[in-house]
Amino acid sequence: MKKKVGNFVFTETTIRGVFVIEPVKYGDERGYFMETYREKDFDDAGLFYRFVQDNQSKSKAGVLRGLHFQRKFPQAKLVRCIEGEVFDVCVDLRKGSPTYGKWEGVVLSAERGNQFMIPRGFAHGFVVLSQTATFCYKCDEIYHPEDEGGIMWNDPEIGIDWHYDGEPLLSEKDKKLRSLRETKIEF
Repeated sequence: MKKKVGNFVFTETTIRGVFVIEPVKYGDERGYFMETYREKDFDDAGLFYRFVQDNQSKSKAGVLRGLHFQRKFPQAKLVRCIEGEVFDVCVDLRKGSPTYGKWEGVVLSAERGNQFMIPRGFAHGFVVLSQTATFCYKCDEIYHPEDEGGIMWNDPEIGIDWHYDGEPLLSEKDKKLRSLRETKIEF
């Protein structure tokens, strides 16, 4: 379902509550202008979030970050790529959800300016498709390092198609993550 509200087009994915958001760009020969967030427009679209922390990361080609979540303090995230291109993924971990263990993904690029709205109760990750990428997150809960959790990026039961050929570059922490079945996480 697609809905235009203010300067945004909100498209709900196959997973309830997960949206791809396309901001309207206003441009001419000088460049462009776009809003990346307006609380009222998001509220009018039914996305009621109060963001309390912004994060930014820069990564090189092939870096895969994820799949991460917080156990006791889950975060909703509005994510976008402000330089380069990534394939961004979320996995539904909500208890009783008909799409539990299912994933949704979207290519986010600085050129398009598109965003991905991921509610609480999801694991999140992305892989860098361009030479480098700068990635921004708006979160509705602060980061608690002691509360961090994750599931392995290549869990065969989830079966994510990462749109990336080759072996991704992972952190030591992410190399040790276990499958969803072993993690037994539900929100």
